[in-house]
Amino acid sequence: MPKRVLQGVVVSDKNNKTVVVDVERRFIHPVLGKTVRRSKKYHAHDENGEYKIGDIVRIRECAPISKLKSWEVVERVTSGQ
Repeated sequence: MPKRVLQGVVVSDKNNKTVVVDVERRFIHPVLGKTVRRSKKYHAHDENGEYKIGDIVRIRECAPISKLKSWEVVERVTSGQ
């Protein structure tokens, strides 16, 4: 089974070896027909601490690393600064 890959913005880098990534998804509401935005925060493993707040990154599913972390950062898409 392939691992899911999501793209989002780093909103926190205060934890050691961990970044919090806010992933937004958009979909059409089934009844209203308008576009709805939903977001969710994921804790992702960042071994070297190289990603900072504002960076747009891709994260990939992995085996659970801790209670909250089961994602790892794959690459930086764009830099925040």
